[in-house]
Amino acid sequence: MDESRTGAQPPAGPSSGPDDHHGRHHEEEHISDEELHHSATLIDVDIDPHTLASLSPRLYNSDLAPTKRAGRRWGSYNIFALWANDVHSLGNYAFAISLFAIGLGVWQILLAFLFAAFLLFALLSLSGFMGEKTGVPFPVMSRIAFGIYGAQISSIIRGGVAIIWFGIQTYLASVVARVMVIALWPSLTSLDTNSILGLSTLGWFAFLVLWIIQVIIVSYGMDLIRKYEAFSGPIILTTMLALAIWILSEADWSIAMSTSNSLTGGAMWRQIFAAGALWVAIYATFVLNFCDFTRAAKSRTAITRGNLVGIPINMMFFAAIVVILAGGQYRINGQIITSPADIVQAVPNTALLVLASLALIILTIAVNLMANFVAPIYMLANLFPRHLNFRRAGWVSAIIGLVLLPWNLYNSPVVIEYFLGGLGALLGPLFGVIMADYWLIRKAQINVPDLYKEEATADYHYRNGYHHQAILALIPAAAISIVLALVPTFHEVSPFAWFFGAALGAIFYLALVRGRTLPIQDVSGEPIAVPSVH
Repeated sequence: MDESRTGAQPPAGPSSGPDDHHGRHHEEEHISDEELHHSATLIDVDIDPHTLASLSPRLYNSDLAPTKRAGRRWGSYNIFALWANDVHSLGNYAFAISLFAIGLGVWQILLAFLFAAFLLFALLSLSGFMGEKTGVPFPVMSRIAFGIYGAQISSIIRGGVAIIWFGIQTYLASVVARVMVIALWPSLTSLDTNSILGLSTLGWFAFLVLWIIQVIIVSYGMDLIRKYEAFSGPIILTTMLALAIWILSEADWSIAMSTSNSLTGGAMWRQIFAAGALWVAIYATFVLNFCDFTRAAKSRTAITRGNLVGIPINMMFFAAIVVILAGGQYRINGQIITSPADIVQAVPNTALLVLASLALIILTIAVNLMANFVAPIYMLANLFPRHLNFRRAGWVSAIIGLVLLPWNLYNSPVVIEYFLGGLGALLGPLFGVIMADYWLIRKAQINVPDLYKEEATADYHYRNGYHHQAILALIPAAAISIVLALVPTFHEVSPFAWFFGAALGAIFYLALVRGRTLPIQDVSGEPIAVPSVH
């Protein structure tokens, strides 16, 4: 059978049966009037009451609803600013500079990033177009492939990774803040020597101040995040360029092209492609939930232009900064830095050190907001749509990120390598299943209103709300990806685990749905859409 044909069809399997349909109505009868009244407080929308009545309060609220096309505010500059912040994060610099340390020279590093940047441009454009067309956030987008309830699987995996990294990134920003505070007021050094649950008094103060700032920004929704990213982007680019120029001047306007242990031959080429693959894997989170941002994009053209400048061009600018910082410092004293923070600490002028530290803090907050705060907010709103809106979910995410004591997690190699590494390895298979379903099976034809309906006849109800073929494809692909990523025997191919996982997820899914008739029709979400204000 032709799985990509259009036209509404009942889902195959028992979900279409009368018993299941009766069971669904029986379950809906248990939603109390009090629950419906409470959920209505989270559904502040101006749509036809009869249309609203057809949507499930378990699946729909003002934050999960699709966005209206009219009034969308994310243009090309906003998309570019998002990447201007995220690409230049301290974690990314630490990764890229480590390539110089393991033996890649200047041109090899530039080649690795060139390869990865164009691949990411393609992947993130495909992901971004999905958000622009449907107007829905990632947890709702996942319902297309996994079903209205099965989507919780992908949402929790993506949000779980982010919520831990939110705390860790806030901690890393607080470390820079402590350096800045001590540079301004050396007498406060005594507050940085004790330990309360693993953090000094000054450390707690710095962490909580940055934590509160981020909670305040998120409390005002996605539009304030958009404005913050637009504000911080130029600051970051200017600061990193200034650091590179300063290093060049200190190194007599010349840099070392490689270290004394530079790689050659096959080992060099393997490391080039491994570095490019790992760079793509770093963005495994964003290629999944980029739709959280592009659901507010003005057009496909805005996404394409923003991505073009923000990914290939900006990433090559980033790579140039990396080789100047690493090569320049190596020429000065034969040492290899671990991140730009090392250079900032060496700045002899206190005023300049403070300005650079502030820029790095602004950067880390910007990265945290978009990469590690938005995803868990939508995850929690999707889990508890009758109780949590964007602001409340933001508070819950922040509190979880605090009580996890993230500095202890960051200092535990087991947690970083195995827990977060294992969760990260799941992202490739998720991407493969979701992309194969959206682009290859459905060819971007989506019935948006049915993403919010629990009736057994709705397109994405499948069997009891779960699309078993998607889940069955995910399990073996995820198992293989985790083994490749974490088992030492496979260390030679571990950098490519995300690619293996994505490919296997897509292949297994296509094989499992082969011969089945999936309900495919293109229905706009405009009748149930909300203004794009968050």
